[in-house]
Amino acid sequence: MAVQALREHRIKTLELRMVCGAGALSDDAPVFGTLEGDWPSPYNITLQWRRAVVALGLPKVTFHSLRHSHASALIAAKLDVITISHRLGHSKASITLDVYGHLFKDNDTAAADAIDAIF
Repeated sequence: MAVQALREHRIKTLELRMVCGAGALSDDAPVFGTLEGDWPSPYNITLQWRRAVVALGLPKVTFHSLRHSHASALIAAKLDVITISHRLGHSKASITLDVYGHLFKDNDTAAADAIDAIF
Protein backbone atom coordinates (compact mmCIF):
# COMPACT_ATOMS: atom_id res chain seq x y z
CA MET A 1 0.00 0.00 0.00
CA ALA A 2 2.77 2.47 0.91
CA VAL A 3 4.83 1.46 -2.13
CA GLN A 4 1.82 2.04 -4.38
CA ALA A 5 1.24 5.50 -2.85
CA LEU A 6 4.90 6.39 -3.40
CA ARG A 7 4.71 5.24 -7.03
CA GLU A 8 1.60 7.33 -7.59
CA HIS A 9 3.32 10.34 -6.03
CA ARG A 10 6.32 9.85 -8.33
CA ILE A 11 4.05 9.64 -11.39
CA LYS A 12 2.20 12.83 -10.41
CA THR A 13 5.51 14.61 -9.84
CA LEU A 14 6.81 13.51 -13.25
CA GLU A 15 3.56 14.58 -14.94
CA LEU A 16 3.78 18.01 -13.32
CA ARG A 17 7.42 18.35 -14.40
CA MET A 18 6.48 17.45 -17.98
CA VAL A 19 3.72 20.09 -18.02
CA CYS A 20 6.25 22.65 -16.78
CA GLY A 21 8.82 21.52 -19.35
CA ALA A 22 11.24 20.39 -16.65
CA GLY A 23 11.78 16.87 -18.03
CA ALA A 24 12.51 13.68 -16.14
CA LEU A 25 13.97 13.44 -12.65
CA SER A 26 17.27 11.76 -11.92
CA ASP A 27 17.01 8.31 -10.31
CA ASP A 28 18.50 9.63 -7.07
CA ALA A 29 16.12 12.60 -6.74
CA PRO A 30 14.38 12.74 -3.36
CA VAL A 31 10.86 11.32 -3.28
CA PHE A 32 9.44 14.46 -1.68
CA GLY A 33 11.82 16.96 -3.20
CA THR A 34 11.23 20.27 -4.90
CA LEU A 35 9.83 20.46 -8.41
CA GLU A 36 13.42 21.00 -9.58
CA GLY A 37 14.41 17.66 -8.01
CA ASP A 38 16.37 19.16 -5.12
CA TRP A 39 16.02 18.48 -1.42
CA PRO A 40 13.42 20.73 0.22
CA SER A 41 14.65 23.25 2.76
CA PRO A 42 14.28 22.29 6.43
CA TYR A 43 12.21 25.43 6.94
CA ASN A 44 9.69 24.37 4.28
CA ILE A 45 9.44 20.85 5.70
CA THR A 46 8.72 22.25 9.15
CA LEU A 47 6.17 24.71 7.77
CA GLN A 48 4.34 22.03 5.77
CA TRP A 49 4.38 19.68 8.77
CA ARG A 50 2.84 22.35 11.03
CA ARG A 51 0.12 23.06 8.47
CA ALA A 52 -0.68 19.35 8.11
CA VAL A 53 -0.86 18.85 11.89
CA VAL A 54 -3.30 21.74 12.25
CA ALA A 55 -5.37 20.71 9.22
CA LEU A 56 -5.68 17.14 10.47
CA GLY A 57 -6.33 18.15 14.07
CA LEU A 58 -3.34 16.14 15.33
CA PRO A 59 -1.49 16.77 18.59
CA LYS A 60 1.12 19.48 18.20
CA VAL A 61 4.19 17.30 17.74
CA THR A 62 7.24 18.66 15.95
CA PHE A 63 8.55 17.04 12.80
CA HIS A 64 11.84 16.36 14.59
CA SER A 65 9.92 14.35 17.20
CA LEU A 66 9.29 11.76 14.49
CA ARG A 67 13.05 11.16 14.32
CA HIS A 68 13.17 10.50 18.06
CA SER A 69 10.15 8.20 17.85
CA HIS A 70 11.83 6.29 15.04
CA ALA A 71 15.04 5.90 17.02
CA SER A 72 13.13 4.84 20.14
CA ALA A 73 11.19 2.21 18.17
CA LEU A 74 14.42 0.77 16.73
CA ILE A 75 15.98 0.59 20.20
CA ALA A 76 12.85 -1.04 21.63
CA ALA A 77 13.07 -3.60 18.81
CA LYS A 78 16.55 -4.47 20.13
CA LEU A 79 18.46 -3.41 17.00
CA ASP A 80 22.17 -2.89 17.53
CA VAL A 81 23.48 0.63 18.04
CA ILE A 82 25.60 0.57 14.85
CA THR A 83 22.56 -0.11 12.66
CA ILE A 84 20.53 2.56 14.44
CA SER A 85 23.39 5.05 14.19
CA HIS A 86 23.72 4.52 10.44
CA ARG A 87 19.97 4.80 9.96
CA LEU A 88 19.91 8.12 11.82
CA GLY A 89 22.88 9.40 9.82
CA HIS A 90 25.16 9.81 12.82
CA SER A 91 28.87 9.81 11.98
CA LYS A 92 29.65 7.68 15.05
CA ALA A 93 27.71 5.27 17.24
CA SER A 94 28.89 7.30 20.24
CA ILE A 95 26.64 10.16 19.10
CA THR A 96 23.65 7.81 19.07
CA LEU A 97 24.57 6.58 22.54
CA ASP A 98 25.00 10.14 23.84
CA VAL A 99 21.49 11.06 22.68
CA TYR A 100 19.62 7.78 23.17
CA GLY A 101 21.79 5.87 25.66
CA HIS A 102 19.16 6.04 28.38
CA LEU A 103 16.87 3.92 26.21
CA PHE A 104 19.40 1.08 25.98
CA LYS A 105 19.36 0.49 29.76
CA ASP A 106 16.74 -2.27 29.48
CA ASN A 107 19.39 -4.39 27.76
CA ASP A 108 21.48 -4.57 30.94
CA THR A 109 19.30 -7.32 32.41
CA ALA A 110 19.68 -9.41 29.26
CA ALA A 111 23.46 -8.92 29.40
CA ALA A 112 23.58 -9.98 33.05
CA ASP A 113 21.46 -13.05 32.27
CA ALA A 114 23.77 -13.98 29.37
CA ILE A 115 26.89 -13.80 31.57
CA ASP A 116 25.13 -15.66 34.35
CA ALA A 117 24.26 -18.47 31.89
CA ILE A 118 27.92 -18.76 30.85
CA PHE A 119 29.10 -19.20 34.44
